[in-house]
Amino acid sequence: MPRFACLDARPDLRSAGPGMLLDLRITVDPGQRVHSLALRTQIRIEPRRRRYTPAEAEQLVDLFGELPRWGETLHPLQLCTVSTMVTGFAGQTTTEVSVPLSYDIDVAATRYLHGLDDGDVPLLLLFSGTVFYAGPEGVQVGLVSWSEEATFRLPVAIWRAAMDAHFPGTAWLRLRRETLDALLAYRSAHAIPSWDDVLHRLLKDARP
Repeated sequence: MPRFACLDARPDLRSAGPGMLLDLRITVDPGQRVHSLALRTQIRIEPRRRRYTPAEAEQLVDLFGELPRWGETLHPLQLCTVSTMVTGFAGQTTTEVSVPLSYDIDVAATRYLHGLDDGDVPLLLLFSGTVFYAGPEGVQVGLVSWSEEATFRLPVAIWRAAMDAHFPGTAWLRLRRETLDALLAYRSAHAIPSWDDVLHRLLKDARP
């Protein structure tokens, strides 16, 4: 049955929204022929496998709590689960796994990534799926073992480049409709040219 390793990552510049591509190496026993592979990849972030600067720790307080509690609160974060159809191969192949990304910072994984300054992100890839392969009696069907997994350290710079390809120098906030209506009324009443200026003005007024 297939074995997996994640080799590299890069921003997906062809996608309609933010995303990245992972290069996945798939290996089977010598001489074995795979006709196709319907693969599912669950991708998790493992926060415990990384060191954090004081500035990063301050950024992540709302996600994990105060630093003394991190021994209890640094649980894995779900990034996504994606499906990939792998074409036929013998022995070994490399395929691209397309990973969609969200810039909604209310999503825990996005909030985590947004709070990192540099370095890398420890990922765990968990695999499942169906393998169609050549057997002594023709095409046979097997399952990817539930124990198959791979680790990868994703550079934070790759995630930022994927975001900047679609939202350069900006970020998104999700607001209740009533809050947005109130902000719209405030912006119109004061003839404020941009949303950045609206928020800067409100923050300035809120300072003691």
